[in-house]
Amino acid sequence: MNVQTMLKVERLTKSYRAAGGTLTVLREVGFELGAGASLAIVGPSGSGKTTLLGLCAGLDRPTGGSVVLAGVSIGELDEDARARVRNAHVGFVFQNFQLVPTLTALENVLVPIELRGAGSRTAEEEARALLGRVGLGARCDHYPVQLSGGEQQRVALARAFMNRPKILFCDEPTGNLDDDTAAAMAELIFGLNRERGTTLVLVTHNLDLARRCQRVIRLKGGTVISDEQIGV
Repeated sequence: MNVQTMLKVERLTKSYRAAGGTLTVLREVGFELGAGASLAIVGPSGSGKTTLLGLCAGLDRPTGGSVVLAGVSIGELDEDARARVRNAHVGFVFQNFQLVPTLTALENVLVPIELRGAGSRTAEEEARALLGRVGLGARCDHYPVQLSGGEQQRVALARAFMNRPKILFCDEPTGNLDDDTAAAMAELIFGLNRERGTTLVLVTHNLDLARRCQRVIRLKGGTVISDEQIGV
Protein backbone atom coordinates (compact mmCIF):
# COMPACT_ATOMS: atom_id res chain seq x y z
CA MET A 1 0.00 0.00 0.00
CA ASN A 2 1.27 3.47 -0.86
CA VAL A 3 2.48 5.31 2.25
CA GLN A 4 0.12 8.15 1.33
CA THR A 5 -2.88 5.80 1.58
CA MET A 6 -4.27 6.23 5.07
CA LEU A 7 -7.14 3.74 4.85
CA LYS A 8 -7.62 0.77 2.53
CA VAL A 9 -10.74 -1.39 2.72
CA GLU A 10 -11.06 -4.52 0.59
CA ARG A 11 -14.17 -6.71 0.22
CA LEU A 12 -15.21 -5.87 3.76
CA THR A 13 -18.09 -8.03 5.02
CA LYS A 14 -19.79 -8.22 8.40
CA SER A 15 -22.38 -10.83 9.34
CA TYR A 16 -24.11 -11.79 12.56
CA ARG A 17 -25.90 -14.93 13.62
CA ALA A 18 -29.60 -14.29 14.01
CA ALA A 19 -32.60 -16.40 14.98
CA GLY A 20 -33.59 -16.84 11.33
CA GLY A 21 -30.07 -17.54 10.09
CA THR A 22 -27.24 -15.20 9.15
CA LEU A 23 -27.74 -11.44 9.00
CA THR A 24 -25.24 -9.70 6.70
CA VAL A 25 -24.99 -5.97 7.39
CA LEU A 26 -22.04 -5.22 5.07
CA ARG A 27 -21.29 -6.92 1.74
CA GLU A 28 -17.82 -6.69 0.15
CA VAL A 29 -17.31 -2.96 0.62
CA GLY A 30 -14.06 -1.55 -0.74
CA PHE A 31 -12.34 1.83 -1.09
CA GLU A 32 -9.06 3.65 -0.49
CA LEU A 33 -8.54 7.01 1.16
CA GLY A 34 -5.41 9.10 0.93
CA ALA A 35 -3.69 11.06 3.67
CA GLY A 36 -5.50 14.34 4.35
CA ALA A 37 -8.56 13.36 2.28
CA SER A 38 -12.16 13.64 3.47
CA LEU A 39 -14.90 11.03 2.98
CA ALA A 40 -18.58 11.06 3.91
CA ILE A 41 -20.52 7.80 4.30
CA VAL A 42 -24.26 8.31 3.84
CA GLY A 43 -27.34 6.15 3.55
CA PRO A 44 -30.61 5.34 5.32
CA SER A 45 -30.75 4.01 8.86
CA GLY A 46 -29.75 0.36 8.91
CA SER A 47 -27.63 0.63 5.77
CA GLY A 48 -24.41 -0.31 7.60
CA LYS A 49 -22.80 3.13 7.97
CA THR A 50 -21.86 2.90 11.64
CA THR A 51 -20.83 -0.75 11.26
CA LEU A 52 -18.48 0.25 8.45
CA LEU A 53 -17.04 3.09 10.51
CA GLY A 54 -16.43 0.80 13.46
CA LEU A 55 -14.67 -1.79 11.31
CA CYS A 56 -12.49 0.88 9.68
CA ALA A 57 -11.49 2.17 13.11
CA GLY A 58 -10.77 -1.27 14.52
CA LEU A 59 -13.63 -1.18 17.03
CA ASP A 60 -14.86 -4.50 15.65
CA ARG A 61 -13.50 -7.31 13.47
CA PRO A 62 -14.91 -8.14 10.03
CA THR A 63 -16.38 -11.47 8.99
CA GLY A 64 -14.50 -11.19 5.71
CA GLY A 65 -12.22 -8.82 3.85
CA SER A 66 -9.52 -6.57 5.23
CA VAL A 67 -8.81 -3.12 6.66
CA VAL A 68 -5.37 -1.51 6.47
CA LEU A 69 -5.23 1.56 8.71
CA ALA A 70 -2.16 3.81 8.69
CA GLY A 71 -0.20 0.99 7.10
CA VAL A 72 -1.31 -1.64 9.63
CA SER A 73 -3.58 -4.56 8.72
CA ILE A 74 -5.92 -4.52 11.69
CA GLY A 75 -8.44 -7.26 10.91
CA GLU A 76 -6.56 -10.09 12.59
CA LEU A 77 -5.20 -8.11 15.54
CA ASP A 78 -6.53 -8.80 19.02
CA GLU A 79 -8.34 -6.04 20.92
CA ASP A 80 -5.24 -4.86 22.79
CA ALA A 81 -3.27 -4.52 19.57
CA ARG A 82 -6.13 -2.69 17.83
CA ALA A 83 -6.38 -0.35 20.82
CA ARG A 84 -2.69 0.50 20.46
CA VAL A 85 -3.19 1.31 16.77
CA ARG A 86 -6.19 3.50 17.60
CA ASN A 87 -4.33 5.33 20.35
CA ALA A 88 -1.39 5.97 18.04
CA HIS A 89 -3.26 7.06 14.91
CA VAL A 90 -7.00 7.62 15.44
CA GLY A 91 -9.34 10.29 16.80
CA PHE A 92 -13.09 9.83 17.36
CA VAL A 93 -16.09 12.12 17.59
CA PHE A 94 -19.31 10.30 18.51
CA GLN A 95 -22.91 11.51 18.36
CA ASN A 96 -23.38 10.90 22.09
CA PHE A 97 -20.09 12.61 23.04
CA GLN A 98 -18.83 9.79 25.35
CA LEU A 99 -17.21 12.15 27.84
CA VAL A 100 -16.24 10.84 31.27
CA PRO A 101 -18.76 12.51 33.63
CA THR A 102 -16.41 12.57 36.63
CA LEU A 103 -13.65 14.40 34.70
CA THR A 104 -13.47 18.09 33.85
CA ALA A 105 -13.35 19.29 30.25
CA LEU A 106 -9.57 19.59 30.50
CA GLU A 107 -9.21 16.12 32.03
CA ASN A 108 -11.43 14.62 29.32
CA VAL A 109 -9.24 16.12 26.61
CA LEU A 110 -6.16 14.69 28.34
CA VAL A 111 -7.55 11.12 28.44
CA PRO A 112 -5.79 9.91 25.23
CA ILE A 113 -2.46 11.21 26.52
CA GLU A 114 -3.00 9.62 29.94
CA LEU A 115 -3.74 6.30 28.24
CA ARG A 116 -0.34 6.58 26.60
CA GLY A 117 1.28 7.34 29.94
CA ALA A 118 2.55 10.58 28.43
CA GLY A 119 0.93 13.19 30.67
CA SER A 120 3.02 16.32 31.14
CA ARG A 121 2.80 20.06 31.62
CA THR A 122 3.30 20.44 27.87
CA ALA A 123 0.36 18.09 27.23
CA GLU A 124 -1.82 20.12 29.59
CA GLU A 125 -0.85 23.31 27.80
CA GLU A 126 -1.80 21.75 24.46
CA ALA A 127 -5.12 20.53 25.87
CA ARG A 128 -5.91 24.03 27.10
CA ALA A 129 -4.96 25.43 23.70
CA LEU A 130 -7.27 22.97 21.95
CA LEU A 131 -10.14 23.89 24.25
CA GLY A 132 -9.43 27.51 23.42
CA ARG A 133 -9.46 26.63 19.71
CA VAL A 134 -12.99 25.22 20.06
CA GLY A 135 -14.14 28.21 22.10
CA LEU A 136 -14.03 26.64 25.55
CA GLY A 137 -10.88 28.17 27.01
CA ALA A 138 -12.87 29.50 29.96
CA ARG A 139 -14.62 26.17 30.63
CA CYS A 140 -11.59 23.93 31.27
CA ASP A 141 -12.60 23.18 34.85
CA HIS A 142 -16.27 22.50 34.13
CA TYR A 143 -17.72 18.98 34.23
CA PRO A 144 -19.83 17.60 31.35
CA VAL A 145 -23.06 18.10 33.31
CA GLN A 146 -22.22 21.81 33.49
CA LEU A 147 -21.88 22.08 29.72
CA SER A 148 -24.48 22.27 26.95
CA GLY A 149 -24.71 19.56 24.31
CA GLY A 150 -22.82 21.71 21.83
CA GLU A 151 -20.11 22.44 24.38
CA GLN A 152 -19.76 18.75 25.21
CA GLN A 153 -19.37 17.95 21.52
CA ARG A 154 -16.64 20.60 21.25
CA VAL A 155 -14.83 19.01 24.20
CA ALA A 156 -15.08 15.67 22.36
CA LEU A 157 -13.60 17.28 19.25
CA ALA A 158 -10.70 18.76 21.22
CA ARG A 159 -10.10 15.32 22.78
CA ALA A 160 -10.15 13.71 19.34
CA PHE A 161 -7.34 16.01 18.16
CA MET A 162 -5.26 15.71 21.35
CA ASN A 163 -3.24 12.82 19.95
CA ARG A 164 -2.66 14.68 16.68
CA PRO A 165 -4.40 11.77 14.92
CA LYS A 166 -3.62 10.80 11.37
CA ILE A 167 -7.28 9.95 10.81
CA LEU A 168 -10.48 11.24 12.44
CA PHE A 169 -13.67 9.15 12.50
CA CYS A 170 -16.92 11.06 13.14
CA ASP A 171 -20.23 9.26 13.72
CA GLU A 172 -23.12 11.72 13.24
CA PRO A 173 -21.11 14.49 14.96
CA THR A 174 -23.89 17.06 14.49
CA GLY A 175 -26.86 14.74 14.94
CA ASN A 176 -27.74 15.87 18.48
CA LEU A 177 -27.08 19.57 17.92
CA ASP A 178 -29.28 22.51 16.93
CA ASP A 179 -28.68 24.05 13.51
CA ASP A 180 -26.43 26.90 14.64
CA THR A 181 -24.32 24.69 16.89
CA ALA A 182 -24.13 22.01 14.19
CA ALA A 183 -22.85 24.57 11.68
CA ALA A 184 -20.20 25.75 14.15
CA MET A 185 -19.15 22.15 14.84
CA ALA A 186 -18.82 21.46 11.11
CA GLU A 187 -16.58 24.51 10.72
CA LEU A 188 -14.36 23.23 13.53
CA ILE A 189 -14.13 19.70 12.12
CA PHE A 190 -13.22 20.81 8.60
CA GLY A 191 -11.01 23.62 9.87
CA LEU A 192 -8.92 21.26 11.97
CA ASN A 193 -8.93 18.75 9.10
CA ARG A 194 -7.35 21.35 6.83
CA GLU A 195 -4.98 22.83 9.40
CA ARG A 196 -3.54 19.53 10.58
CA GLY A 197 -3.86 17.49 7.40
CA THR A 198 -5.92 14.88 9.22
CA THR A 199 -7.78 12.33 7.10
CA LEU A 200 -11.51 12.59 7.80
CA VAL A 201 -14.15 9.84 7.64
CA LEU A 202 -17.62 11.12 8.44
CA VAL A 203 -20.89 9.20 8.85
CA THR A 204 -23.88 11.51 8.54
CA HIS A 205 -27.51 11.83 7.48
CA ASN A 206 -26.84 15.50 6.70
CA LEU A 207 -26.27 15.72 2.94
CA ASP A 208 -25.08 19.34 3.13
CA LEU A 209 -22.39 18.25 5.57
CA ALA A 210 -21.52 15.26 3.38
CA ARG A 211 -21.02 17.46 0.32
CA ARG A 212 -18.31 19.38 2.14
CA CYS A 213 -16.19 16.24 1.88
CA GLN A 214 -14.10 15.44 -1.18
CA ARG A 215 -15.83 12.10 -1.64
CA VAL A 216 -19.23 10.63 -0.76
CA ILE A 217 -19.97 6.91 -0.52
CA ARG A 218 -23.63 5.93 -0.33
CA LEU A 219 -24.67 2.65 1.28
CA LYS A 220 -27.93 0.76 0.98
CA GLY A 221 -28.52 -2.64 2.50
CA GLY A 222 -24.85 -2.95 3.39
CA THR A 223 -23.71 -2.43 -0.22
CA VAL A 224 -22.04 0.56 -1.87
CA ILE A 225 -24.51 1.90 -4.42
CA SER A 226 -22.56 5.03 -5.38
CA ASP A 227 -19.06 6.46 -4.89
CA GLU A 228 -18.84 10.10 -5.92
CA GLN A 229 -15.82 12.38 -6.06
CA ILE A 230 -16.98 15.87 -5.04
CA GLY A 231 -13.74 17.78 -5.44
CA VAL A 232 -10.22 18.24 -4.16
